[in-house]
Amino acid sequence: LAEAEAEVLAEYGTGEGASVIVTARQNWHPGIVGLIAARIKEKFRRPAFAIAFDPNGRGTGSGRSINGFDMGRLVRAAVDNGLLVKGGGHAMAAGLTVERGKLGQLRQFFEERAETAIRDLVAVQTLKVDGALAAAGATLDLVDLLDQAGPYGSGHPQPLFAFPQHRLRDSRQVGANHVKVTLEGQDGSRMEGIAFRAMETPLGDFLLGNRGATVHVAGSVSADLWQGTRKVQLRVTDAAKAN
Repeated sequence: LAEAEAEVLAEYGTGEGASVIVTARQNWHPGIVGLIAARIKEKFRRPAFAIAFDPNGRGTGSGRSINGFDMGRLVRAAVDNGLLVKGGGHAMAAGLTVERGKLGQLRQFFEERAETAIRDLVAVQTLKVDGALAAAGATLDLVDLLDQAGPYGSGHPQPLFAFPQHRLRDSRQVGANHVKVTLEGQDGSRMEGIAFRAMETPLGDFLLGNRGATVHVAGSVSADLWQGTRKVQLRVTDAAKAN
């Protein structure tokens, strides 16, 4: 992941000017490219591919998309244009096989095909949520009911909730690059949350820079077991100041 992030920064700068991010290495195991693509997509908020090349120059790649952009269609168009050995997928995820000699052409094709759509999606900056909750409503009973509706994946995403008008009681770095928060509802109820891999991102900067402020937060809820105690934890996806 560190190699992929370094390549993105070298190739695309902050990533804001990219339409589709493509990272590739020869020493990556094909089994982890999906995970790398998902993390790059989360960090840079762009559709992302990670490709592992074998010693013969054939690459196995996996891609993850953002809401509103059909990645499967993009990959099928690349197959039709002779840039991929094979490939396919659906709107949010895709797989591909590519020869190293065509990687540059593939990057250019993805960029040109996706530029207008990604520019429009990024300009809107929407986040679809499934409902609104207060800290007091995020209970273990609710988490258990949500778990029964799983398992969740790219075709069946985990429910996303908005927590409006909550005070950001505390925010701090934990581990290498995560940000832990404490939210307080208007009735005084509190809940813990964490923004994974948020350090040195706009989300992390916002959370660390707005302690004590009233904010809107969005994320998914799950149960966290710590020292024998089970409690609700919010996985923070996004946040904004409350007007």
